[in-house]
Amino acid sequence: MKKILTIAKWEYIEKLKTKAFIISLIITPLIIIGFSILPTLLSNKEELRTKAIGVVDPSGEYFNQLNSELKKYTIDNGQPNYILLNLTTGGKTIDELKSEADKKVLENKIEGYLLIKYGSTDSMSIEYRSENFGSFRDLGRFEEKINKIRIDNELLKKGIDPEVASVIQNNIELQQIKIEKSGKEGKQDFLVVFFSAFIFILLLMMMVIYSGQLLVRSLIEEKSNRLIEILISSCSPEELLTGKILGLSALGLTQIIIWSFIGISLVGGAVIPPEAFENILPMLVYFILGFLFYTTIFVGIGSIVNTEQEAQQMTTYISLILVMPIVIAVSAIQNPDTMIVKVFSYIPLTIPSIMLLRFKVAPVPVSDIIITLAILILSILITLKIAAKIFRIGILSYGKRPTINELISWTREK
Repeated sequence: MKKILTIAKWEYIEKLKTKAFIISLIITPLIIIGFSILPTLLSNKEELRTKAIGVVDPSGEYFNQLNSELKKYTIDNGQPNYILLNLTTGGKTIDELKSEADKKVLENKIEGYLLIKYGSTDSMSIEYRSENFGSFRDLGRFEEKINKIRIDNELLKKGIDPEVASVIQNNIELQQIKIEKSGKEGKQDFLVVFFSAFIFILLLMMMVIYSGQLLVRSLIEEKSNRLIEILISSCSPEELLTGKILGLSALGLTQIIIWSFIGISLVGGAVIPPEAFENILPMLVYFILGFLFYTTIFVGIGSIVNTEQEAQQMTTYISLILVMPIVIAVSAIQNPDTMIVKVFSYIPLTIPSIMLLRFKVAPVPVSDIIITLAILILSILITLKIAAKIFRIGILSYGKRPTINELISWTREK
């Protein structure tokens, strides 16, 4: 046991002192925060400039009313968000008007223009034509206001007060309330649920990739300079394996603790909502066990590869499995009882990340927690046993990478 702790201590201190580890402590949280907060900030941030928008409307019904409606939108300095230009001139066909308007867009004289077209009946269609993709906010506003004007005009023709339409169109917002057996209730925010689950899954993925590659690179260096032979002469392969796993796990735990302090400080500063840290204790259990499970896999990989290129290929494929929950996150949040979510909850490679997602979506039955933890712990023990057998032979194997049959024979060694 003393040798194991000595190896673990040496592994921990050596990796702790590296520049890469110190940088990752700061850079990784910044990346996670950027992924989580930046999309929301960008979607909510108003444009700080006035846009010139053209209107081509052969009927002449919409320009003045649309201009009046869009004047309600202003930027921070009080200037109008949009300046509408009437591009409809008499005596020209719709194709000629469109051609002239297209030319103004390409010459950057206007941001884009609205083309209102009429069919043979009372049908009508609208196009927003621009050189670049239009802002979703702008398009939403244009669509909303044109539809409002159309409805108001139709009501006036029928002798109905347009105020009736404004009352009818005053939509009531549907709020989602999460209720629990304890009687507690609170609002559900899809973005908070999605991004808080996304944060923990991304953290696990980045830790697994970084720590796994760090361990594999360390083993390759020790094999290439024959240092591993000196280490094996002083301890057994099992002791070396256990020491490396403990040292790397302690390093991962250090990252978690430091990142937790950063997260708590951001909650206090209202940067991250407190709801993001609900069920944090059981999530940490899956986080740590998942990290330990993948670490044992990387130990086995590191003992059989001889170059960093081989190691990177193999570790990348395994790490990509952690991305699976992000792919199904939207559907899982809306319907956490789907079969695919339940199936992935019982597969060892996906248990950690899927359970991190499930804890953010809905209450997880105690039976599911017990079963998944049992599967994960058993998988760690089995993987550790197999990795130890591969490690015992693989660390002293040089040259060609072993075949599948050779690996199977190694695992049968007593």
